[in-house]
Amino acid sequence: MEAIAPQVVFYLFGLPITDTVVSTWVMMGIIIIAAFLIRKYKPTAGEMIVEMINNIVSSVMPEDINVSKYLTILGTLAIFLVLANIFSIFPLMVSPTANINTTIALSVVVFFAVHFYGIREKGLWKYLKDFANPVFILPLEIVSQFSRTLSLAIRLFGNILSTDLIVAIVFSLIPFLVPLPLAALGMLTGVLQAYIFLVLASLYVASAIEVEEMEEERRQLKQELSKS
Repeated sequence: MEAIAPQVVFYLFGLPITDTVVSTWVMMGIIIIAAFLIRKYKPTAGEMIVEMINNIVSSVMPEDINVSKYLTILGTLAIFLVLANIFSIFPLMVSPTANINTTIALSVVVFFAVHFYGIREKGLWKYLKDFANPVFILPLEIVSQFSRTLSLAIRLFGNILSTDLIVAIVFSLIPFLVPLPLAALGMLTGVLQAYIFLVLASLYVASAIEVEEMEEERRQLKQELSKS
């Protein structure tokens, strides 16, 4: 269990700083530096990354939704997750998402983002009415909201942790070229899990705002019919 649990590296103002936190700090520094260099020397590469994320989100959300309004958080999540899921390939580093605390934090961000965008699009009262319509499903809807948030966290944590453990065990038994395909498989799994997390987050955001889009279409259709 000690190998699975985050290891304390040092203490800062009396607070334990684990290897997961250190890896997250290092990863954030890499992302910031890479973003600066790409913006300065290879802006086309940045545009390609944004376009790729935009295409993924657009393929999930309804056609009438302006995806660019949600790319700030969804794109940030995608970039963070891709690197976080495969960060254990670097010496002395661990994957931040192999820590349940990290995946829970990411899922909570998605949870609040979904409701924030829903309220922003519909207004608080309209969003609450749609949230509990009909009212007797309110308890089920609340359970659904929390269960899917927990599911996001556990799915990502379980997949990344299990992959890292398998690669680490094989490396300890056969510490030469044989484990390299497993390391490549771990990287592929990390990218796939980032894709799944992004798609699910996009679906949750779409579910929070789609009703408003459909009602707007119906209102426009009624207006057109009344004029004809």
